[in-house]
Amino acid sequence: MEVLHWIAFILSILATIHNHIGLVEASTDIGVCYGMLGDELPAATEVASRMKKANLAGSQGAVNTWFAANVEPYVNDIVFNHIAVGNEVIPGSLAEHILPVMKYLQNVINDKNLDGIKVTTVLSGTALASSYPPSNGAFKPGASNVMSAILAFLSARGSPLMINVYPYFAYSSDPANIHLNYAQFTATTMEKAGGGGVGVVVSESGWPSDGNGDFTTPELARTYNRNFLKHITSKAGTPKRPGAYIEGYIFAMFNENQKPEGVEQHFGLFHPNMQPVYPVF
Repeated sequence: MEVLHWIAFILSILATIHNHIGLVEASTDIGVCYGMLGDELPAATEVASRMKKANLAGSQGAVNTWFAANVEPYVNDIVFNHIAVGNEVIPGSLAEHILPVMKYLQNVINDKNLDGIKVTTVLSGTALASSYPPSNGAFKPGASNVMSAILAFLSARGSPLMINVYPYFAYSSDPANIHLNYAQFTATTMEKAGGGGVGVVVSESGWPSDGNGDFTTPELARTYNRNFLKHITSKAGTPKRPGAYIEGYIFAMFNENQKPEGVEQHFGLFHPNMQPVYPVF
């Protein structure tokens, strides 16, 4: 059987819809992230009702129940490398809830002797006050107040910090001061995000192939993603930690025409008919 590598994203519940992430309103602090850009999905009100019936809550018992229903039945068939608590929640009003839920999940994993699953969280590259040049990287004030404790948690357990890295947005907004070869992954935008000895997983990175004129061509997208693959597989690490292992995930598999018009529809490696947008592999 083919081994599948999955990342389960567990998010604190919030009454909002942000791009492709739907979060269901409830009086609790933990929920299940679900994508909303598909056909024939249930209405958000139905999903909210279902989540309430599931009795999701920010407690150890609720996390135990969630894990038993959504992870444990599949551990013999699927390799769960990471469980991420929060996708780009920090900085924000829910940031203070991330570490407690991470600890609840770690308790479950310890009890089940599933040491191969690492509990982490996902940051946006915008959580950095400055990411260019890399030597200036630092957390924004709204993130730094919670990240020191989270980094200590990750370091103690050998878990990485996940970060979504999109150099395209930095380059397209300031091409006069950010060199294209930097944005094309010849330099890194994520240094200092891990802090100390904490490793880094690039949980999302990519370049759109259309939607913004000369900034978004298939050739630029191909160059970025091929350089990203080359950098990850070369085990070159980062300027501060050469040779360090970095895990990375390309965003995304397909172009998605239900996303907002513009570049968001054009991050895919493939068209929906499985034809490549440009050759990468």
